[in-house]
Amino acid sequence: MRLSTPREGAASEEPVTMPITYKSWAAGLVALTMAASGPVLAQDDAVTADTVVATVGGADITLGHMIVARNTLPPQYQQLDPATLWDGLLDQLVQQNAMAQSLGEDVSKATQLSIDNAVSGLLAGEAIGKLLQAAVTEEALQAAYDARFAEAEPTPEYHAAHILVETEDEAKALREALDGGADFAELAKEKSTGPTGPNGGDLGWFGLGMMVPEFETAVVALEPGQVSDPVQTQFGWHVVKLIETRMAEPPALDEVRGELAAEIENAAVQETLDKVLAETEVVKPETEFDPALLNNLDLVAD
Repeated sequence: MRLSTPREGAASEEPVTMPITYKSWAAGLVALTMAASGPVLAQDDAVTADTVVATVGGADITLGHMIVARNTLPPQYQQLDPATLWDGLLDQLVQQNAMAQSLGEDVSKATQLSIDNAVSGLLAGEAIGKLLQAAVTEEALQAAYDARFAEAEPTPEYHAAHILVETEDEAKALREALDGGADFAELAKEKSTGPTGPNGGDLGWFGLGMMVPEFETAVVALEPGQVSDPVQTQFGWHVVKLIETRMAEPPALDEVRGELAAEIENAAVQETLDKVLAETEVVKPETEFDPALLNNLDLVAD
């Protein structure tokens, strides 16, 4: 499918053709041309998704089909004016239906199996979508928040910097330089092999469990302003400076809303899947299948 849009800086009546990847029938099989059209004039309060916009070989194409087709276009084309899209989308659906009908009953096994999978996938997706819409409510979010944070105590957080080098001798030399009055941030910029070197080794704020154990142990043992002895981790040798500490209060609900919603969604889907599967008869033959059969395209060839 192709879309004609005005060339940048040109008059609107000078279209340029741009390709669209349209995720429906035999993508890439036919290149269609869609020219910018005039505004769609049919605007009626009685129009619904079932309003017929064309009939092809007895099969109706509705406004609903047009709307769904538009939503399958890449985002940059969905932003175009509907008047630009209308004729091209309608032509696409007309030709798509005509080509589909030309097959008659001569549908390949692979295509029919793909249709079966697509239908079950779309229906399952709609079922899950309705489930999630019902599951993620303000009440559910508040309950999940309270369960995690209502009785949570403030936790310590640390603001630290480090200089990372490859050997213990290098780390000892850094510590000696710091004891002699060298500036930590400048040494980090000059010597550190870690990604934080350019900004003086600053690691920002972090809580317990966010750093590897050896590093965390060294940080916790320091007082603000102190510098550690060389510390070895899987990344190399560190000299660590604790800048400051604070007690972090639990986050506000809005700060963890997305995380809590994901947990609610996962739990709802798993609970519903377990329930649906328990109520649905599933029969699997005792035959052992060779997984290599997945690569045998001859089985789905006509």
